Amino acid sequence: MRPLDETETTAVFEKLFKFTGNNLKNIVENPSHEGPDLDSGRYCFRLHKNKVYYVSESLVKRATNIARTQLVSLGTCIGRFTHGGSFHLTVQCLSLVASNAKHKVWLKPTSEMSFLYGNHVLKGGLGRITENIVPGDGVVVFSMSDVPLGFGIAAKSTQDCRKLDPNGIVVLHQTDIGEYLRMEDDL
Repeated sequence: MRPLDETETTAVFEKLFKFTGNNLKNIVENPSHEGPDLDSGRYCFRLHKNKVYYVSESLVKRATNIARTQLVSLGTCIGRFTHGGSFHLTVQCLSLVASNAKHKVWLKPTSEMSFLYGNHVLKGGLGRITENIVPGDGVVVFSMSDVPLGFGIAAKSTQDCRKLDPNGIVVLHQTDIGEYLRMEDDL
């Protein structure tokens, strides 16, 4: 486990910024309340086996007693680097991204299962949408009861959604909590 280098940090922050905007500083400057120390520090990003973890500094200090080959995971896995060097967010970071999301979409109860099965969000299933979304922005998808379901990429702007027919795609599906549950079933 090691700290991220300059290019890795840039790739991670660019991807997180796509979903959180200026709220990224809340993630970076988040104080940690873990560990036996009264002042246990902050959260940091660490790389282990091409996966990026969001973990408290006090936990990183205690994990130095474990050999790298024996260490499986530490903290919250927020994403991974591909062999080509690009960074992909994983569904495990959904709670972190959802609490700091800049752009949000709420689904009607009838469309939640469709999204969880991997389909894109259609205009007919859209409950609410935040203002000032432009195509290509990262969007966190919520149920109407504010439960984060997943995230995706905006296909249309907020203004275009108002004029769109009910079968038009509003958000392109990237990942959802159903994917996480399917991964656990495979284990």
